[in-house]
Amino acid sequence: MVKKVFTLQASASVHEAVKLMNENKIGALVIVRNGETAGILTERDLLERVLEKCRNPKETHVFEVMTNHVITGNPDMEIPEAARLMFENKVKKLPIVEGNALVGIITLTDIARATSVDEETIELVETLSNMHLLGH
Repeated sequence: MVKKVFTLQASASVHEAVKLMNENKIGALVIVRNGETAGILTERDLLERVLEKCRNPKETHVFEVMTNHVITGNPDMEIPEAARLMFENKVKKLPIVEGNALVGIITLTDIARATSVDEETIELVETLSNMHLLGH
């Protein structure tokens, strides 16, 4: 789990979000409102809801294009459990929450790095990596 999670206010512009993502070379931001997780903004959200729709990033707010339903995990999860949750929900980023507090995030890359000995998890990671081939 990565403990440094980049967050952004839901009222921020998409342009601000993209700048933050590019500066930190990350593919997603956890979006907050009133101190609580309100959504997640991923590269896929930007492609589908901003670029494809030709929306102006400086005039579009993050809350308009973010994924509202955030699948989360907890810090006590084992790697296979986290990978299974990600696979079942077709997500590549899993914010980790303890109580109402965001404490970290697990990405597909994190799981791939940590799975050199667990065959079951390796298979799940490979499936997740090819999720785009499975269709919606």
